[in-house]
Amino acid sequence: MNNNLFKSLALLFLLVSCQPSVEELFEAGVTALEGENYEESIGYFDRLVAKDSTHAAAWNARGVAFFELGQWDDAIDSFSQSIETDSLNYKPFFNRGNAWMEKESFREALLDYNRANGLDINQSDVYYNRGLALLGLEMYEDALIDFDMALRANPEQPTVLFNKAKAQLGNNDPLTAIATLNEVVRLDQRNGSAYYLLGVTQMSALGNKEEGCSQLKMALSLGYTQAKEWIDEFCEE
Repeated sequence: MNNNLFKSLALLFLLVSCQPSVEELFEAGVTALEGENYEESIGYFDRLVAKDSTHAAAWNARGVAFFELGQWDDAIDSFSQSIETDSLNYKPFFNRGNAWMEKESFREALLDYNRANGLDINQSDVYYNRGLALLGLEMYEDALIDFDMALRANPEQPTVLFNKAKAQLGNNDPLTAIATLNEVVRLDQRNGSAYYLLGVTQMSALGNKEEGCSQLKMALSLGYTQAKEWIDEFCEE
């Protein structure tokens, strides 16, 4: 029998046959969460926090389950409970920031990412996500600093580079943005959105119709349908 299946069945038997401990409920909740059984995991965490409302890890994991279900407000409430019981762990601040981002509440997300960063300065994901919040707030120079910090861990991250290019464009630096976007498509030749932004920038900032149209047609071939409007207007004779 598969070890994970055996473990799950053993946990289920234990939880049904007797009053489970806090540790057993937490393990069962995490197992369900890892198995993408989010509502089931929430049920376990609800039972756990009813026994011990100060279990910070359970509140945080419960928030993750709500996040995966797209229930942002419930996720925020759970992460806030986790923070209330343990304000020295960066994870619930980071997770709550992610939930604020889903609601496009960029300022609230920025505050949480600042707290997460203050608690652990070595988490590259915090820099990247804070960069996204700053991008949403049109604070382009600060966003560029965070994207560069995220790239220190691995300079060849197409998604980080793509958003860095967007910040460079927002900062009125199209030439550097074009260089960054060229790096993106070098690393990810299937990135239609990068080809699209590259084509639009080539045409609008540099007036380079031939190169811009080539990039836009590549974007369209990769399924990025927004490129068609530009192609129809500027690239068809």
